[in-house]
Amino acid sequence: MGSALRAFAGALISSSRDLLPVVLVVVFFQLVVLQQPIPNLLELFIGILLVVTGLTFFISGLEMALFPIGESIAHALARKGSLAWLLIFAFALGFGTTVAEPALIAVADEAAAVASADGAIGPTERDRNAYADGLRLTVAFSVGFAIMLGVVRILKGWPMHWLIAGGYVLVVTITFFAPDEIVGIAYDSGGVTTSTITVPLVTALGVGLASSIRGRSPLVDGFGLIALASLTPMIFVMLYGMIIQ
Repeated sequence: MGSALRAFAGALISSSRDLLPVVLVVVFFQLVVLQQPIPNLLELFIGILLVVTGLTFFISGLEMALFPIGESIAHALARKGSLAWLLIFAFALGFGTTVAEPALIAVADEAAAVASADGAIGPTERDRNAYADGLRLTVAFSVGFAIMLGVVRILKGWPMHWLIAGGYVLVVTITFFAPDEIVGIAYDSGGVTTSTITVPLVTALGVGLASSIRGRSPLVDGFGLIALASLTPMIFVMLYGMIIQ
């Protein structure tokens, strides 16, 4: 019990130290640049305390559960020797974690609201929900495909830079043909996809898989899945925009 409390206290101090630069920047601009008192000081303090506590619990949860379970499943599937199940798991992991991403949900809902206000889609709530759901499912499918591709890359030992370079050439090419209204959303989708839920599990999958395969380095081959997961949504969302238009 005592060791757990000491570990939590250490994580709390670490989270406070990580958040301190952001707080200092806000205080500096509020007091020195704007020369205005900080509004709602008590609420601000409580909010910062909640952020630090939540960040501490989140990081502790990653270390206790998400990273170990991702690596253990990757080890087990690699020992099982079934490529089909490994690819199915990779796709399901990418698809499931992306659908649940809060940042993607927020961006999809905002994009639907703006598209409705601009007249690009219908004005009803049903139209907005259909647009947002279509965007989320497209991004989730693209991330699932990216994780599958990343797993094949680890197994085959393909160079990462060729996949990334070829992917961005494809992004730039499709940009010229995609509707202007979808390009910005597509680019933002690539950024918000890899967030709090997706990154830990996908990283653990890559490192665990690379550690299980003889001749593969976890440092060289285990990373890079997140880069693919950020790249493919831009391609798929622009294609989605071309289809629905």
